[in-house]
Amino acid sequence: MADWPHGPLHRLDEAGTYIVTSGTYRKEHLFAARDRLDLLQAHLLELAAQHGWLLQAWAIFPNHYHVVAISPENAGSLRRFVQHLHSVTARAVNAMDGTPGRKVWHQYWDSRITFQTSYLARLNYVHQNAQRHGVVLQATAYPWCSAGWFEQCADRAFYKVVTEMKIDMVNVRDDYDVKGIE
Repeated sequence: MADWPHGPLHRLDEAGTYIVTSGTYRKEHLFAARDRLDLLQAHLLELAAQHGWLLQAWAIFPNHYHVVAISPENAGSLRRFVQHLHSVTARAVNAMDGTPGRKVWHQYWDSRITFQTSYLARLNYVHQNAQRHGVVLQATAYPWCSAGWFEQCADRAFYKVVTEMKIDMVNVRDDYDVKGIE
């Protein structure tokens, strides 16, 4: 069967580790304020657990986010998890702006990670994404990503392996312009 040319195809037939990227509609910076980034991160952490997804890495920005997570037995639950996250955060940000019904999220892309080196590289990519976008000099200084948590909580040997992985060849949809946080 040919892929639909106008949207991302979601092949969620196997449990495993996935990388997910989602962006706001028209790449608008709807989460540019600290309280909005806090809100998005809190809902991401809460709903991932509620839907049975084990977060491994995350990076949240004013107009997009990246997540690496291990699925529950039913990887198809990703659709419900993302829809729930987008619904809750869209209603919240629209209430803040007095714009009920405004389209907030565009779509999301997911990819199952099948090789260990790919997993390690994507972990490092997501942890380092704030630095890569030029938002901070050190990723651990960015409060809306997992880099600081990973540095503090990961086994030292695993931390070293991940942070030494090259990320220049990682292919992740990340064509977002990230401006400063308000």
